[in-house]
Amino acid sequence: MCGIVGAASHRDIVPVLVQGLQRLEYRGYDSCGVAVHAGGLTRARTTSRVADLLAQVRDDHVQGQTGIAHTRWATHGAPAVHNAHPHFSHGPGEGPDSARPARVALVHNGIIENHEALRAALQARGYVFASQTDTEVIAHLIDSHYDGDLFEAVKAAVVQLHGAYAIAVICRDEPHRVVGARAGSPLVLGVGEGENFLASDAMALAGVTDQIVYLEEGDIVDLQPGKHWIVGPDGRPVQRKVRTVQAHSGAAELGPYRHYMQKEIFEQPRAIADTLEGVEGIVPELFDGIGQDGQPGASAHRVFQAIDKVLILACGTSYYSGCAAKYWLESIAKIPTQVEIASEYRYRESVPDPKTLVVTITQSGETADTLAALKHARGLGMEQTLTICNVATSAMVRECKLAYITRAGVEIGVASTKAFTTQLAGLFLLTLALAQAKGRLGEADEARYLKEMRHLPVALQSVLALEPQIIGWAEDFARKENALFLGRGLHYPIALEGALKLKEISYIHAEAYPAGELKHGPLALVTSEMPVVTVAPNDALLEKLKSNLQEVRARGGVLYVLADGDTRIERGEGLHVIRMPEHYGQLSPLLHVVPLQLLAYHTAVARGTDVDKPRNLAKSVTVE
Repeated sequence: MCGIVGAASHRDIVPVLVQGLQRLEYRGYDSCGVAVHAGGLTRARTTSRVADLLAQVRDDHVQGQTGIAHTRWATHGAPAVHNAHPHFSHGPGEGPDSARPARVALVHNGIIENHEALRAALQARGYVFASQTDTEVIAHLIDSHYDGDLFEAVKAAVVQLHGAYAIAVICRDEPHRVVGARAGSPLVLGVGEGENFLASDAMALAGVTDQIVYLEEGDIVDLQPGKHWIVGPDGRPVQRKVRTVQAHSGAAELGPYRHYMQKEIFEQPRAIADTLEGVEGIVPELFDGIGQDGQPGASAHRVFQAIDKVLILACGTSYYSGCAAKYWLESIAKIPTQVEIASEYRYRESVPDPKTLVVTITQSGETADTLAALKHARGLGMEQTLTICNVATSAMVRECKLAYITRAGVEIGVASTKAFTTQLAGLFLLTLALAQAKGRLGEADEARYLKEMRHLPVALQSVLALEPQIIGWAEDFARKENALFLGRGLHYPIALEGALKLKEISYIHAEAYPAGELKHGPLALVTSEMPVVTVAPNDALLEKLKSNLQEVRARGGVLYVLADGDTRIERGEGLHVIRMPEHYGQLSPLLHVVPLQLLAYHTAVARGTDVDKPRNLAKSVTVE
């Protein structure tokens, strides 16, 4: 979501700040800005792209050795320059047009829940607000506490904040100092030689430093060119481990592809191969905890033998991968499984069971709702935790006892593709490992599943070869404003994911239903103008699904069917069929989702939308 970069150095830091923002662009944003200490505080802000911000700072000759920068995804206040970060505080009685120079500049990720009460109190003291954001409240609050020491002012201010925040602050009167703080939103410290950095993601500092400190909940950090120190939630100095992190820039080459999303769809065979690399057998040890400070992590085998249930917590696309995993876990491992939307789970009363394995799924490992749901589950006494995550250094991996790191690589397109399929691969491995730990996976089944998993990259290449046929479908879809997606059993979550992809990037309203539910309401929507996409593998529900297809045809609906070759579903009037290269049994969802990704992509291209950065959306959702 929002991105933070900050630096204290003896060189002009503006190029580093802007480059850091460029590396965070993939998260999605609607405005950006930079502020530096250049004798006083000066800033540049725009609702255009980071490239426009770079041109602006060059034209205005903005330079400075200490500064902060930000990409904003709007929560409080519309996407507008006056709401863009960094925010200034000029002091009480002084508005944004004041001749008095600003004293405090601040950038912020997260949401301050008590901002209205704080705003009213600050206005009563004479502070003038220039934006509708909760962030400006923090800037004025810090200014109200300032008495010559920025670190102490930040420390006093954050005690009054309720909600989630990661902040970076600079001050007119302390030209070589940046202060940061975090609670509920990620923030890292980058340690350089004679210079230090702050960022919301280590990727922002790629090429600048690989020495990274992951700040913990409640930490406040003070950084200057040659030194830094941290205090914990109790206000006492703490030492946090400096880790060497090889963060790769998000500015990857597109190569022959038009958009990153298309590139990432075609990277899936390699991503799956990388995710499964080294898997010679199905063993619980694949999920052992990632030890801290060189110590071994928790033992998955002991945890797996002790648990009786699985609770999956996730959001968005990751939630749909969890829904697919429920079918696997109950049919193969015979373990009762519950899948919860993370943002809902933490706010309802539930019945905890300490013998439950809590599984979180997240691409970034920083998803605020999922982190909060995990903490809620642990607060209820469910201490056995595991994450399926793409980032080994993320907060989620540090919070969970056990982990499986997918190896999708950096995903720049906001609409997730290769992260989803690698999550499915990791979840299928988890299913088999649990089944083995429980004595429910025979040698023959293990060998068969391993063979099928090793063949996945080749099978995916065959599916990607269907792209020209899918482009033909996309030309039809580009003229529509609504679509239905149908699936049954294990493939219903894949229909859900297909509908989500079409909504996200083409802005066509799309809904997914279990095919058997058509007659319970959605059939009323079916006309010749409502395309109906159907996932039709040759499984035990095929004949039932064929009956559902006839219900659509009888109402004049137009069907677009992804069918296995031996399903005997033939093309006809109002019935378009693309034949999948092979039937893939339990792993079929990993193949059937790929044409749905391509359909969404090519439909969006035909409609001329911003495929990689769809409106109103962000990649890493670090606010609730």
